Amino acid sequence: MNAKGSVFKYPDNVDTDVIIPARHLNTQDPKELASHCMEDIDKDFVRNVRDGDVMVGGWNFGCGSSREHAPVAIKAAGISVVIAKSFARIFYRNSINIGLPIMECPEAVDSISAGDTVSVDFTTGLITDETTGKTFQAEPFPPFIQKIIADGGLMKSLTKK
Repeated sequence: MNAKGSVFKYPDNVDTDVIIPARHLNTQDPKELASHCMEDIDKDFVRNVRDGDVMVGGWNFGCGSSREHAPVAIKAAGISVVIAKSFARIFYRNSINIGLPIMECPEAVDSISAGDTVSVDFTTGLITDETTGKTFQAEPFPPFIQKIIADGGLMKSLTKK
């Protein structure tokens, strides 16, 4: 599994209410959630994001409430992977559960800039900033998590034969 896209970069402590504001939690529809993703921190995100793009964040990404809507909105917006210095634990687990790849790599976050083109090899954990040529090593997903992500989430993985 691999990802490649343009970077949208955000600061430390991006909470779930910023990712998908509570006023939009009256739906479970991923497309509707995606249409409001990041709107309180980046009004242009929804207009500019393309399938396969990469989200980069600082420390404690996804903190706040435990709403599963946050990773759903990010994935449905077209983001192929979120790279951060660290993730709130429940956001981390919710992301894996819904099949959104996430990787922790502080060195990559410090070096990568908004608008850079970044590729990620999920099998090896190699992150390449193709704009600068720099590479970074994140911890690769173990095979069972790679399968969950490839299947599109935990529930889909459990029902595949």
